[in-house]
Amino acid sequence: MMNFRQRMGWIGVGLYLLASAAAFYYVFEINETYNKLALEHIQQHPKEPQEGTTWTHSLKVRLLSLPFWLWTIIFLIPYLQMFLFIYSCTRADPKTVGYCIIPICLAVICNRHQTFVKASNQISRLQLIDT
Repeated sequence: MMNFRQRMGWIGVGLYLLASAAAFYYVFEINETYNKLALEHIQQHPKEPQEGTTWTHSLKVRLLSLPFWLWTIIFLIPYLQMFLFIYSCTRADPKTVGYCIIPICLAVICNRHQTFVKASNQISRLQLIDT
């Protein structure tokens, strides 16, 4: 039997995936606009900045010149982290919620390593008494 937290976790996963599908559809619909703006930026690259350019236009031009793989990484890491956190809420054990998030995962792994090193040092200090 699922408890309330697990049910809300599954509802959250469903809504998150639905919102992701809508966002991907929107992104790929405006993909041609992005390509057109990027081509315009490449074709009319002025040697001197125009006098009437605003900071928003210059920021837009610089952001459009970033490669697509960089945009993908910038948006994919937080997306996956949020999805894994919502997915971890569907687990039966509440102590394991959030272990999929990278900083928490690294902290747990480092803590286990330090505990292992400490335990092995304590074992090596013990002297075996042969009777």
